[in-house]
Amino acid sequence: MAKIHGGRVIARALKNEGVDTVFTLTGGHIVAILDGCVEEGIRIVDFRHEQAAAHAADAYTRLTGRLGVAVVTAGPGVTDSITAIATAYHSATPMLVIGGRHMLRQDLRGGLQEMDHPRLFGSITKWAATAILLERLADYIATAARNAFSGRGGPAFLDVPMDLQFDTIDEDAIAWPVGYRADRRSGVSGDDLDEIISILNRASQPVIFAGFWSWGGQNRLPELAETLQAPTYVNGKARGSLPHGHALLGSRTRSRAFAECDVLLALGVDWDFRTGYGEKVNPAATVIQVDSDPEKIGWNRRADVGVVADPMTVVDQLVSLGSLSAPPRVWAAGLMESEGGPGNQEEETSSEVPIRPERFAREVAEFFGTDSIVAVDGGDIVSTTARYLKVSRPGHLLDAGAFGTLGVGAPYVIAAKVAFPDRRVGIVYGDGAFGFNGFEFDTMVRLGLPIIGVIGNDGVWANVKTIHRMLFPETVVASNLGIRPYHKVVQGLGGYGEFVTDPAEIRPALERAEASGLPALVNVHIAETMRMSSNYSG
Repeated sequence: MAKIHGGRVIARALKNEGVDTVFTLTGGHIVAILDGCVEEGIRIVDFRHEQAAAHAADAYTRLTGRLGVAVVTAGPGVTDSITAIATAYHSATPMLVIGGRHMLRQDLRGGLQEMDHPRLFGSITKWAATAILLERLADYIATAARNAFSGRGGPAFLDVPMDLQFDTIDEDAIAWPVGYRADRRSGVSGDDLDEIISILNRASQPVIFAGFWSWGGQNRLPELAETLQAPTYVNGKARGSLPHGHALLGSRTRSRAFAECDVLLALGVDWDFRTGYGEKVNPAATVIQVDSDPEKIGWNRRADVGVVADPMTVVDQLVSLGSLSAPPRVWAAGLMESEGGPGNQEEETSSEVPIRPERFAREVAEFFGTDSIVAVDGGDIVSTTARYLKVSRPGHLLDAGAFGTLGVGAPYVIAAKVAFPDRRVGIVYGDGAFGFNGFEFDTMVRLGLPIIGVIGNDGVWANVKTIHRMLFPETVVASNLGIRPYHKVVQGLGGYGEFVTDPAEIRPALERAEASGLPALVNVHIAETMRMSSNYSG
């Protein structure tokens, strides 16, 4: 019988789970795991910061439906990943962070980076534990995956002591888990389905609102919207589930639709700050809420029919049954006619210098089109630009979700380019956000990933400066950044960089960036504006 070390046991268990890539920043406490990944043919993508590696694992799950995995070293390596894990938790993304750990045999002796990591993660993971038995390492991975994919999904954390990683065991002595997590999504019962259909068929002004969306399976939301002739609004992970330009896809009219609807079908919706806590929905409307997480049903907004089930599965059931009907909907037609464009025509076409944010947003959206994978990373500029982006596939607009984390852009798109090397992949930055993980352009250069970044650079923390001006106009501090040459940072790392001050040059500059075949950053000087931006996904 061949002996393998614990690091290879972990790698093989990951491979059995379907993992083909891990994201990492190397460290002494995890070299055995990385060695095991090499031996098992798992690709290793190494970053300059553990937070970025964990963000990439989050994005990888969102894009592929497979378990995203980050492997980080002990102590500060683990603590560096906390923000990314919290971001994934608030976005309900199944992922796994594996941390190195001091040796079990030296526990409580003050070893290098000795720390009880799992205690940090109680409020931001679905499961967190320390591996303590070599023969159960594969089972720990299975348990982590099972928990990560349960319900809506969320992150799991496992740390593995160094001695377990380096100790060896006979391959045949390991019980390799199989069939250890659910592979069927739950729908609704016949009676519940009949009740939902009856309510929808009686509606005169129905609205569909989709938020959370599961991975895999057929996206039949367009069919449902068309069958009901219902205005449909999407946020979060559901963006792209109706393609850009669909006749029933709304954006600007959402508040009016919520206020006037008589039935609202809420599919995986968080009634949180992004959605006005549900308070904008007509109090007399019947709300049908479908969610795989029972704790979300009736949260902040009463659910008249609350169903614990997978939203995508329920959509499929509603369409497949063929019992839905819709009369001509004058109200819906009028609502969609008033959608118009995403912004002000004058601002979108303005030749002003510095460049209007709306002109920036329109040019960037036209460049990326409908087939790109785009990460958005920032505050005010993201709120503006995301209204124009033409995302047409679920998961292809990558954002930080409810947690509002800055610094997600570079790691998200690195994961995207690794997963889909033939797709155009880009980032829309605010200048403040670039400072968090902008050095991951070095990772792009090292790995040969031609990703196109563009910054809307107004030289300030725009949202915060606006708030500070409103509340404390005499003491506006810590809000100014200046117009910095971020493109030169990328040039210095071996990529392509360009500075743009003329609105007519935004699109040509992006085309030159793409033509370079290098990781690229187009740094666009835009005007500072004083306004409160709404969260784009809300």
